Amino acid sequence: MKDLASKSILLIGVWSTLLIAAIAPATAQSCMTADDMDTATRTALTSTAQRYFGMVTQGDVASLRQNTIPSLAANFGGIEAAVTDSKANLQGVQPAPRSPYLLKVDGPAPMERAEFLCGVFNQNGQTTNSAVFVIPNLPPGSYAVTVLDAATPKGPYTVSFVLQQDGTVWKVAGFYVKAVQAAGHDGTWFADHARDFKAKGQLRNAWLYSAQARELLVPVPFMSTMKTDKLYDEFQSVKPADLPPPDITAGSKTFKVTSLYLLPVNNELDLIVKYASADISNTGQIFQDNQAIIKALVAKYPEFRNAVDSVVVRAVEPSGRDFGSLLPMKDIK
Repeated sequence: MKDLASKSILLIGVWSTLLIAAIAPATAQSCMTADDMDTATRTALTSTAQRYFGMVTQGDVASLRQNTIPSLAANFGGIEAAVTDSKANLQGVQPAPRSPYLLKVDGPAPMERAEFLCGVFNQNGQTTNSAVFVIPNLPPGSYAVTVLDAATPKGPYTVSFVLQQDGTVWKVAGFYVKAVQAAGHDGTWFADHARDFKAKGQLRNAWLYSAQARELLVPVPFMSTMKTDKLYDEFQSVKPADLPPPDITAGSKTFKVTSLYLLPVNNELDLIVKYASADISNTGQIFQDNQAIIKALVAKYPEFRNAVDSVVVRAVEPSGRDFGSLLPMKDIK
């Protein structure tokens, strides 16, 4: 089974092609919200994002690539695939722009961890209209985060562009297309159900649902808000130590689990489990192992029956090749 995580969230950023550089003492970062910007800058950012959105809806990858920073244009395959996947869904949609953010990094070298505090903060941290962006290995320059809300036939989406200023032109430095809902539900629904699971003592379900809620409540993965910060604090204290479990024993074998997370697929919610495998060439045996792991996992943590529609287990080689198997929860005996 193909892992569909890339269809719900595309993680393509300017920093993905950069080498880690030592932070320079003189390097500094700052953030301006739309209220802090002059009208010309705010208008330019919004109109640029809308123009690039039009290229996406037309499937005009050539023009989009011409307007992309060189480091990302040289590795354009991910964006091209995202545009191809999104074109039909976004065609005919009139997007509604959110207020943009302007991020600046000053100094002679990339910042190892650029943290931008945008808007008003108080003694408790973020406020209703604030935001925090944390971006690793970001070179000096002027950047913007622009978000467009798109009401599509498949439900609400956000289309986000990270822009970098090149002279008088704002070029694409990152592109994200993201569903606002997962399995037909928004972040608030997942947060409410996480609290229900917590009240029932089903802490693994509570943590997984709270993580899904935080993911849905922001348009890009390097952003946090007052809502996501509060959710993290609310559930961090109850995160189970065995999530993900370090290993799963199925029959006479023990398998090293490397990750465990929720993945929305259409109108269903799957639990994805990945484990380390030396060799997946014997797919018949791997399939049997995967089925055994699914059954052992649900037997060990029966609360998962209340949280997901299916379990997907993937054996992953050191090379990154994998082999996956799915079993609907109703068929797990």
